[in-house]
Amino acid sequence: MSGEQIHFVTGRLAEYSLREMLEDLAPRVGFDYTVGVMPITVAALIRPKWLARRLVVPTGTTRVLLPGYCNGDLTVIEGAAGVPVEAGPKDLRQLPEHFGKTTSHDTEEWDIEIVAEINNCPRLELDAIMAEAARLACDGADIIDVGCEPGGQWTGVADCVWSLRDAGYRVSIDSFDPEEIEKAICAGAELVLSVNSSNRDAAKDWDAELVVVPDDPDTLTGLDETIEMLAAAGRRIRIDPILAPIGVGFARSLQRYFDVRRRYPDAEMLMGIGNLTEMTDVDSAGINVLLLGICQELGVRRVLTTQVINWARNSVRECDLARRLVHRAVGRGVPPKHMESRLLTLRDEKLYESGEAALTQLSRDIEDDNYRIFAEHERLHLISSGLHLTDVDPYGLFAQLLAMHPKNVDITHAFYLGFELAKAYTALQLGKNYRQDQPLDWGYLTRDERFVRLKRSYAKQTTE
Repeated sequence: MSGEQIHFVTGRLAEYSLREMLEDLAPRVGFDYTVGVMPITVAALIRPKWLARRLVVPTGTTRVLLPGYCNGDLTVIEGAAGVPVEAGPKDLRQLPEHFGKTTSHDTEEWDIEIVAEINNCPRLELDAIMAEAARLACDGADIIDVGCEPGGQWTGVADCVWSLRDAGYRVSIDSFDPEEIEKAICAGAELVLSVNSSNRDAAKDWDAELVVVPDDPDTLTGLDETIEMLAAAGRRIRIDPILAPIGVGFARSLQRYFDVRRRYPDAEMLMGIGNLTEMTDVDSAGINVLLLGICQELGVRRVLTTQVINWARNSVRECDLARRLVHRAVGRGVPPKHMESRLLTLRDEKLYESGEAALTQLSRDIEDDNYRIFAEHERLHLISSGLHLTDVDPYGLFAQLLAMHPKNVDITHAFYLGFELAKAYTALQLGKNYRQDQPLDWGYLTRDERFVRLKRSYAKQTTE
């Protein structure tokens, strides 16, 4: 350790997440730490003078780090602490960046490559293909797959592949047409999807890695013959037994991957997971994790995915997170639990609630008329000095407030309360934590709410 001892201040709601973050971060950065949990639910409610009266700094502390929303004159806190005091990031998830580190997830290893297909390329303008390739690569794709169309040759395939290669992308060609494939290989494509008895004679001369598929996926007819022919020709091959959608042989198709692995224990393999994510009425993240887990255990080191249907529009990003998760789990021999919260988009990992008694006490302790919103136990709560309103419905809660003829609810304030109550209601519906003035945690889909409302008088968080 560097000898630095940092005292982190937080509220009850964020205590668990902060401790979990520091357990990983402290040894990577090189500091010791203590955590001071203030008698308040949300860290964003902390104000300098309020904190100065309650702060206890352990002996040996070299500095105090406050929640990012604790703004104002921090000198009053430094006077009470006797050591330097600073505000950290407003979002706890940005704490590693505050110390110059990425999150531990970003440094994890993986060994499954993602081939991301751009579908129906012959129908697209080159600029559109290049833009989509950039987005896929940014999300984690290792290889950009140029999807062709059966029934006709695409005259622009060479220009497309060359442009992608010139931009620095690794490229595969998705076609069975020998002439189309040869043009793509000459332009720099390194992977061919796919080869079977229909084009394997031509494939013997192709200088690229070849994905071998069966003529009949149900019986694996033709697979062994194609493998033997291409191996004898010295070609590099990768086997794909073809994943089938649920309802048309999904379980049997999984068994084929295990059968092929048993017959070819050292062969490279590929799984086209889009056949499941695109063909199942369910958000794609869970399916991607499950299939990547199978691939990790089975030694399938490439997956082919698409992002066509709306519920699978982020499959590449999900696969990028999933491959790190399953690599870590399989490598450690443990279930992939509490390892990658960014894939939890619909519900939060754990709910943190203050309880009715604590909220009632908060309404007694607050000395100003600014409103605090909470979402707990299937109810919405609106709290200020001497006020604690609750309802299951945001309209009902707001009606209660208006019935009291408040003097501080102008049009702008009403909009603010409506916005926050909508978030709180959504949190109740989905089983998520609600924190006032902070975005709901949608995992990797979370977007920052970069608003200035905290500077307004009605958004001050607590009395000094």
